[in-house]
Parts: sequence; structure tokens; C-alpha cells
Amino acid sequence: MKISPVKSDYQTLIYEFRGYKVMLDFDLAALYGVETKRLKEQVRRNILRFPEDFMFELNKDEFESLRSQIASSKRGGTRYLPMVFTEQGVAMLSSVLNSEKAIQVNIEIMRAFANYRALLIDSKEFRKELKSLDEKINQIFKFLLEKIDALSQKQLDQPRKKIGYKIKDQE
Repeated sequence: MKISPVKSDYQTLIYEFRGYKVMLDFDLAALYGVETKRLKEQVRRNILRFPEDFMFELNKDEFESLRSQIASSKRGGTRYLPMVFTEQGVAMLSSVLNSEKAIQVNIEIMRAFANYRALLIDSKEFRKELKSLDEKINQIFKFLLEKIDALSQKQLDQPRKKIGYKIKDQE
């Protein structure tokens, strides 16, 4: 059974498992225009190209978590635990699935991973700059408050100058 992703935006097909950003075998198969069974077949035939940090199978708990995320039915769907592919694993798939469509899809997927990474970096950079700006503002306020306190203290320490006209006889 061929499952096609609902959205064409590849970034929506990226999940996180075991600290890796990954794509699911059935999503990749749909994108490449092959059956999931054939994709897995090619991976198993070339298993040396896919170390643990390139591809791994989800365990039952991870699969149940995934099912709740994508709201798949318990009756239909896959009978086997899905394989997931990291960015490097997806790149390696292009050498296993050697077709023009696979190459074009891989290019787009690599761009999606790069955009995803850029968004994460941008948000970290933004938070870092915001924190730096916040610290600078706090330092400026602290400086201003110290100066105001110093001026207030100086005025309290000095005797007040009398105001008004001075009469020569009183001098």
C-alpha cells in the first residue's frame, strides 16, 4: 500500500527521535514514488551504507508515539516498525534508489533539512542577541540609578543656599 504525504512541504515530514531529525520510510517512499516495501528492500540489500546514525527502526513505544502524532488507525497501516532516516541517511538513499526522480527529491529534502537547521540557528541567535540586549539595558538602568542616587545624596549633604534678597545691613 502506497501512502502519500498530505502536504508537499518537506519540513512538515521531519520528526525528532532519539535526538535526531528524521524522515519516515513511508513518507520517503511516497516522495520517491516507490512502495515502502521496495524502499526497505533496497536499504536491507545495502545495509552497510546505513549505520545507526543514518537509519534506525523505531521501537514500539516510539511507533505508538508516532501513531498518536499522525493519527493513524490501529487497524490499517504498517505491520512492521518503520525505518527512519537522518539527513545523512536520506542522502545515502540517493545512491541506493538511483533514479532521476530520487535525485531530484533528495535535493529538495536536503534543502528542507538545511532550512530546518537554519530556523533553529536563527532562533538560537535571536535568543542570544535578545539576552545580550537585555543585559545591556539592565547595566544602563543600574548606571542611571547609581548616578541619580549619587546626585540625591550630594544634594542632601550640602547645606541649602538661602534664596531671596540680601539686605546690606544683615551682611
